[in-house]
Amino acid sequence: MVMSKKEREKRLLVGVRRYVSFFMLMAFIITCCMNLFLRLLERNLEVSFTAHNIRQAAILTFGNVVLLSLICTLIDGLRRRYMVERPVKRIIGAAEKIMNGEFSTRIEPFGSIYDADGFNTIIQYFNKMAEELSGTETLRTDFIANVSHELKTPLAVMQNYGTMLQQPGLSEEKRLEYAKAITESSRRQADLITNILKLNRLENQQIYPERKTYNLGEQLCECLLNFESTWEQKDIEIETDIAEEVFVKSDAELLTLVWNNLFSNALKFTEPGGRVSLKMKTDKDFAIVEVSDTGCGISPEVGRHIFEKFYQGDTSHATQGNGLGLALVKRVVDIEHGDIAVRSGIGEGSTFTVKIRRNADGEIQTDS
Repeated sequence: MVMSKKEREKRLLVGVRRYVSFFMLMAFIITCCMNLFLRLLERNLEVSFTAHNIRQAAILTFGNVVLLSLICTLIDGLRRRYMVERPVKRIIGAAEKIMNGEFSTRIEPFGSIYDADGFNTIIQYFNKMAEELSGTETLRTDFIANVSHELKTPLAVMQNYGTMLQQPGLSEEKRLEYAKAITESSRRQADLITNILKLNRLENQQIYPERKTYNLGEQLCECLLNFESTWEQKDIEIETDIAEEVFVKSDAELLTLVWNNLFSNALKFTEPGGRVSLKMKTDKDFAIVEVSDTGCGISPEVGRHIFEKFYQGDTSHATQGNGLGLALVKRVVDIEHGDIAVRSGIGEGSTFTVKIRRNADGEIQTDS
């Protein structure tokens, strides 16, 4: 943990204060002992200066040291009880509550007198940890609830259509229709499970990027061409404006997830006869990719949540996705130390802008 200048000055002042306190305490104790020893010697010298008298004075002085040490021990015990044990017990109690799942637990800071031992700093970080755990627990609960719901939906569809397929005298047309519905539901469930596994591996850093230098424009074109049948079927106009010879050093497989999800969404939400455009330009450090569509658009409220897991702003297209695509996109972009943003409005279409760091010289660099 890096301390600020103010914290360093505060710690220095605390150290100086402690030193002065101990210096005065030691000076007092030594002065008392020496004063007692000298007074005893002075009294004994009036009678005779013998070894017995010196030994007696030394024993009494030693007793005084023992007594003063006992007093200091008692004072230190009281100090520890109120200045150390008390905050430690409170922190332990709060930690036990956290262990039992009470993530709303927080510790009230102590008075400024406890700052010298750093307990308020510990409490500050403890409360931050509890807040993060609380947020993580909420996300986990929501994730489980959403997964359960998303898994039940295609299962219910398959179950219903499977039951309908068992009807006697079913026409060939209906049989094919029901079988197609079952296939689509099973495909959706398989995609959901695949995306959950990918997202879990990405969030737990079990996927380590294998960065190579490659032509980003070529990758974008290849990914877009994979959706040719979709845009032809919906008669969607495709516009491209891709800068040439733009090289990035990234994990090509991970970025493929990004482009496939963005193209899929753009084509899915664009009505027949609409337009989808792909642009790529560069600045000094980044390659900037824009994927735009003329679809229904999204509201500012939806835009604030669009990269969250299972969030689907347009429920009319819910059967075509599972709300994990953009969460995957956001996680991949974060791993690649890039940035993603969305600009949209109801009825105005949407534009997703992705910034990916590229090689400064624009030339292919081979990994050693």
